[in-house]
Amino acid sequence: MAIQRSEAPGDDRSPSVKSALRTVQLLETLAERNGLPARLRELADDLRAPRSSVHALLRTLTASGWVRTDPTGTLYTLGLRALLVGAAFLEADPYVRAARPVLADLRDDLGETIHLARLDGDRMVYLITQESGQSARRISRVGRWLPAHSTSLGKAVLAARGDELSGPLEALTDRTITDPDALAADLALTRERGYSIDDEENTRGTHCVGMALGYTSPVTDAISCSMPLDRYSAKREAEVITALTRARIKLEESAPLQGSF
Repeated sequence: MAIQRSEAPGDDRSPSVKSALRTVQLLETLAERNGLPARLRELADDLRAPRSSVHALLRTLTASGWVRTDPTGTLYTLGLRALLVGAAFLEADPYVRAARPVLADLRDDLGETIHLARLDGDRMVYLITQESGQSARRISRVGRWLPAHSTSLGKAVLAARGDELSGPLEALTDRTITDPDALAADLALTRERGYSIDDEENTRGTHCVGMALGYTSPVTDAISCSMPLDRYSAKREAEVITALTRARIKLEESAPLQGSF
């Protein structure tokens, strides 16, 4: 799943701008691999750049801690500096700070896994994961990108914004909605009832309910509750919707003014 590529601002004919942009794209490419090491050839091919240029960037980034390499010097992954920047972003974001205690309480009340995510292009990036004590997964999704159309989080945001996506849409499971017209109908239903549903569309065996957060305009954020199918029922979903609604109202009422830090 490709992360939307950064684009160069201003005069992209400047060598310094091109070098800076390629550095950012290289880091994004490594982030996209979710920890899977990459070879120089793979990175050069992905960036459509000369291997010599990419190798020079990798050497610089490795020396400064942004990239790390294996003992052979042929495999590359993100380095510790990338974690420091990501953590700093989460600490600085006022909506993330405000949401943490609310989502922790929601997780404790429901006993299910709770997420906060934000729209970035046509994907949602996970900013908070409060993992259920009953979950066998026990792996935080924080920092992960997933297609907006395949998640309850993304569908809640798309519905609130009135956005439409063109096809073809990527299938993560055999239940993912990949037809733009079918997705438009699903988003219309989401707007009508006030919450979105992910019925094994992103992960097999998991049912999710999502709600958009209206503290920014346009809407960018949403919260969701994920539960395994063996704990799902119509009654349970009603309980989740009630709890999510309370949390949404609390977050919207207590959120900082848009643009404030």
